[in-house]
Amino acid sequence: MPKLTETDVAREADDDGVCGPVEILRFGDSGGLTQFGANLEILPPGSRSAQKHWHAAEDEFLYVLEGTLILHEGDAEIAIAAGEAAAFPAGRAVGHCLENLGAAPARYLIVGTRAAQDVVTYADLDRVLTVDRAARTHVWTDAAGRPAASAYAMD
Repeated sequence: MPKLTETDVAREADDDGVCGPVEILRFGDSGGLTQFGANLEILPPGSRSAQKHWHAAEDEFLYVLEGTLILHEGDAEIAIAAGEAAAFPAGRAVGHCLENLGAAPARYLIVGTRAAQDVVTYADLDRVLTVDRAARTHVWTDAAGRPAASAYAMD
């Protein structure tokens, strides 16, 4: 496999999301990886990476390359800066997300396993996402199992 650079990889930009803008460089997908994802994410000032969530079946690892972020984990707010890392083991029922309160964009590497099936819980929002990779389905419900909109579009 040839080397991958930031100019070679698939990019995804979300400028209209409820969490604010983010740019994702999909190194793992661009390299053909199927067992884990490896992304470089660029989070502008004032943005969050996602709504607070946790995975039942997938591990996540974060390494900050540039900037300082606030890691929201449960009720805690922890500053995490360039050269520092955090790990989120599968099944640990503590929601997490990142927020950039700084004046400059923050850049971080996020690596996560890709389970055949996963349940992602957004407890603060009463939302659950059930993912089946083989069936290519993403089903949103509330915690009681009733159909729901995504965690990003409240009904």
